[in-house]
Amino acid sequence: MSQTDLTAKKCTPCQGGIPPLSCEIAEQYLTAAPGWELQDDATRVKRTFKFNNFLDALAFAQRVGLLCEEEGHHPDITIGWGYCKVVFQTHKINGLHENDFIMAAKVNQLAEQG
Repeated sequence: MSQTDLTAKKCTPCQGGIPPLSCEIAEQYLTAAPGWELQDDATRVKRTFKFNNFLDALAFAQRVGLLCEEEGHHPDITIGWGYCKVVFQTHKINGLHENDFIMAAKVNQLAEQG
């Protein structure tokens, strides 16, 4: 699986009632989302993007927010001077779902576009 494979997909609504991805499966998905890391026993995926100033970090956070609103899958976003941290988790299953990696790949694509 590649980042392009994930960016071609759309998030599908998760109704809950399914198990989260195992750590092993999450690690496989992680290869298609370079720069991201698993957190909290593979229940979250996080990446911190670096910028030269606060306004660039803020602008990136806004673009991430708009993308996530379109996809219907929302992260926790933290910004500060020179950084924007993005964390995905599927709250209905208290862990990771393919949607989290789809969004991670799409956020990477946003970062590559500048």
